Amino acid sequence: MWMDRLVRRAIDRLESRQLPVAVSFWNGGRYDPQGGARVSLTLHARRALRALVNPSLGALARAYVEQDIDIDGELREVLRVGEQLVDAGSARDATAPPLLSWVRQTRLGARRSIGFHYDVSNDFFALWLDRRRVYSSAYFRSPDETLERAQEHKLDLVCRKLALAPGERLLDIGCGWGGLIFWAAQRYGVRCLGITLSQRQHDYVAEEIARRGLSERVDVRLTDYRELPPAEPFDKIASIGMFEHVGARFLRSYFARIVELLKPGGLVLNHGITAANPASTGVRSGVSEFIEDYVFPGGELVHLARVIEASSAEGLECVDVESLRPHYARTLWHWVDRLDANAARAREFVGEKRYRVWRIYMAGSAHAFARGWITIHQVLAGRPLPDGSLPYPYTRGHFCSEPD
Repeated sequence: MWMDRLVRRAIDRLESRQLPVAVSFWNGGRYDPQGGARVSLTLHARRALRALVNPSLGALARAYVEQDIDIDGELREVLRVGEQLVDAGSARDATAPPLLSWVRQTRLGARRSIGFHYDVSNDFFALWLDRRRVYSSAYFRSPDETLERAQEHKLDLVCRKLALAPGERLLDIGCGWGGLIFWAAQRYGVRCLGITLSQRQHDYVAEEIARRGLSERVDVRLTDYRELPPAEPFDKIASIGMFEHVGARFLRSYFARIVELLKPGGLVLNHGITAANPASTGVRSGVSEFIEDYVFPGGELVHLARVIEASSAEGLECVDVESLRPHYARTLWHWVDRLDANAARAREFVGEKRYRVWRIYMAGSAHAFARGWITIHQVLAGRPLPDGSLPYPYTRGHFCSEPD
């Protein structure tokens, strides 16, 4: 009989949870749930059973990426069913980073890790990002707002929180494809320096600077923030979506360097993914380990409390904190839907395996943000003047009121 012991254990797990999952096995066998299926799995080899018999979200993601399992179904439903299959709701969060994570957070390690993640294909990212290629959480004024508009709201929110004024100098740490520095230079009249460790991002931004005729106001460098000379400090600093690469070991030195690069009286906005609880360093159910191996080598999450503690210890004064958790969940689902709509082209650019990595990674991240397993915060802080004062508006009106 085709149904061996491990197959029976996998089916028993599905039946005991009454999950709407059908399974086609490599040897022609098939399981169909009594109430009908909303998700279908195709197992291409016997080794794929391990992901069902002793499942975790990370193990299922690996099996999908390595093409041991094919998944058919709406991704939101796939993740809901997956969470029930592995009991992820009650699983423990990751509480320790991978053993060599801190090595990947050093200057040399960071260059390799950033290259691994970002130097895939500019054309691939363009398929699913907005037209400004903003690779961080958007800011939605309403649930039905387009991704394009929501990303513009986010860029402007950052500029208004920093109270940018014409003639000031802005440093963007981890500038991506230049969305913020172009927005700030063209709409706020500031001079901008963007830095990145991605060669492809650097080359793209350099070409855009020339094409837009902004060489007198915008510059981009392929360098680590730790390598910037502090001789000419900046009026304002933004770090958007780069913080996840810093790591707990380098947290205080990161903020110490920012203080060196920031003028007294200046402001810094740190926008980054944070852990959901103080003891956590990542996502539960094997997801952090999957991300380390396939997506973000050297990534590590810290809790908001540690962000404020470390920045304060280095002389920064926190003036505002905002959670963007629901915004990032919505942003990620926009990205997943756009990636799926361009699946054929995506496979041409990066191949089947990388397409699967990004698809399941972004969908899983959207689910994790929606479930509160991880979160994200914008932390605005300033470097006080020698007399202890910090020139900043008394109220939040300059960025709480929504411009058109």
